Amino acid sequence: MSIDPIVPEEVELTTLLVELRKLCWASADVLMAYARGKEPPYGFQKSLSVEEGGDGPVSAADMAVNELLISGLKDNLTFKEWDILSEESAKEKTFQQDYYKKDWCWILDPLDGTKDFLQGSENYAVHIALVYKQKPKIGIVLIPEKNELWFGIIGIGAWFEYRNGTKKYVSFSERLDISKLVLVSSKNHQQSILHNLVSTLQFAETMKLGSVGCKVASILRGEADVYISLSGKTSPKDWDMAAPHALIQAAGGMFTHADGTNLTYQKTNYSQSGCLIASHGKSHQKICQKAMEFFSLEEPKYKV
Repeated sequence: MSIDPIVPEEVELTTLLVELRKLCWASADVLMAYARGKEPPYGFQKSLSVEEGGDGPVSAADMAVNELLISGLKDNLTFKEWDILSEESAKEKTFQQDYYKKDWCWILDPLDGTKDFLQGSENYAVHIALVYKQKPKIGIVLIPEKNELWFGIIGIGAWFEYRNGTKKYVSFSERLDISKLVLVSSKNHQQSILHNLVSTLQFAETMKLGSVGCKVASILRGEADVYISLSGKTSPKDWDMAAPHALIQAAGGMFTHADGTNLTYQKTNYSQSGCLIASHGKSHQKICQKAMEFFSLEEPKYKV
């Protein structure tokens, strides 16, 4: 039985991580400058408001970090046989099937948690994932305001680093019974079906956070135990889920559809629809089972 590689044969993992660290902390500097209305580094323009003829701080921050990440991946790494799929650069190519079909693909979200960013909250993040044949292999979540850079490498493990290089490792909670678990949920996207599902599952507590990366990080710290995403009129995309997925899986947790099937990436419209559940893994099957019972009885037409 063959085992998928973590990185291409021509790429040295340690060297790759060094370059990724540089890109991530540079991205942190850019985002925090925009968040504070300051002049951003690396020659990026200070954001203009809509009234001034610009697109505002979010668009400026998105595009600056997008440019920084893509140019860094292209210019600083010798291996070229991978695609780069970013939320910003994929918009005009979303339904063109000839793009982003190489075995290796970077999936980027330059700014996940836009509303939190605008609201002055610390719960926004940068997502970077490396995917091989539609399966995540490396997941990186940068949380600038917390000075946390999370790495998850499938088959190796997960940890986070402060800017000075100090490492800390995953600390899942010991909570097991569903009635004692803490759910981390979106504070900006609420749906009636999700509300009913959560009421049925009867978790002990619900935390409200923005970015998916920040939600998964809260599980890795042991503050929460479960995250549930339920698509409605719109669905999250590959760039929302790929990095957090790889990160929590590398840590020993789980991130699946409610029926237990795996998330896959680089599909035609990059959607991650249905009911997606991330957890510390210890009670994952029980949560999925109860969720499926809910859908069978209460929402039989919902496609999990």
